[in-house]
Amino acid sequence: MPQFSDDLFLGSAPTAMGTASYPTNGTYTGSIATTTLTITAVLQGDPIAIGQWVNGTGVTAGTYITGYGTATGGAGTYTVNVSQTASSTTIYTQGQAIAGDPSLMDTGVGPLGRIYVFDVVPLTANAANICASQTPTVAGALTLLTTSTLGGKRVVRADGQTVTQLDTPRALSVTTGTGTTTSSNITITGWDQYGQPMSEVIASGAVASTTTNGKKAFYQILSVSGSAGTTSTITVGTTQLLGIPVRVTSGVYLCHVGWSTGFAIDSGSLVAADTATATTTTGDVRGTFSPSSAPDGIKRLILGIMLPAIAVGPNATRIGAFGVNQNLN
Repeated sequence: MPQFSDDLFLGSAPTAMGTASYPTNGTYTGSIATTTLTITAVLQGDPIAIGQWVNGTGVTAGTYITGYGTATGGAGTYTVNVSQTASSTTIYTQGQAIAGDPSLMDTGVGPLGRIYVFDVVPLTANAANICASQTPTVAGALTLLTTSTLGGKRVVRADGQTVTQLDTPRALSVTTGTGTTTSSNITITGWDQYGQPMSEVIASGAVASTTTNGKKAFYQILSVSGSAGTTSTITVGTTQLLGIPVRVTSGVYLCHVGWSTGFAIDSGSLVAADTATATTTTGDVRGTFSPSSAPDGIKRLILGIMLPAIAVGPNATRIGAFGVNQNLN
């Protein structure tokens, strides 16, 4: 869960700071027999919750928790979606949870700055977990996978729409197949992690066997469509470009970048938040980060993000904390 540094108070004025959702993860000892996950030890992190992804040595890719058994967060049993056998091992869970309302601080001006600790264990990128390989003959909608797969889980939103929900917000990719190909603009429509509707156009290009990465971090995908028919296959999936939960306008605001179990600062790459009016071709409104090696559901990413006064405190703005509105707002 997000954590913050101590506050610095200089005067008298109320202020509030909070987010609608936050990433959760935990490390445990456990095993799986058919669809029963048995947790024997809680090592660290957040309580286990329904919907969290489950990873570990011998665990089938795409496994997630579908129900409680004898436990509701700690040691005990849970139900998972995939029948399998995994002997006792280190179990990693990861998912998105909902935070309560922001808390009011009615003494002092509030913090002049805070450190947001972004802590996530991202799953392996999957080039085909949104749309499996298909050859659209005309412009129009591509078929989304209707079953859950590694990093993409089919869920029904509160508004009744069925979407593909990712393990953590991340950019998507479009891959063309072999042979001659025809360029097509692929439009992806969905929502970010705060429920803002958004869309992005990724040009597939006219070069065969090419993967083109998008820029925006999606959390839920509603539809994918192409501007033209193609003569080669089109596949859509996730990348290792991970969405940052608060706006980062420059790398100087990252005070710590940890990856896997290493002590050294990670040499991954940051794409800063795009502050221009959002369109289908602009970058992510909060920024993305790509770690130095491929995520695998086990390596942990921790970003220590220094939030300036425009993001917290009495003069903070929503844009200062979460970026400009998405293009469909």
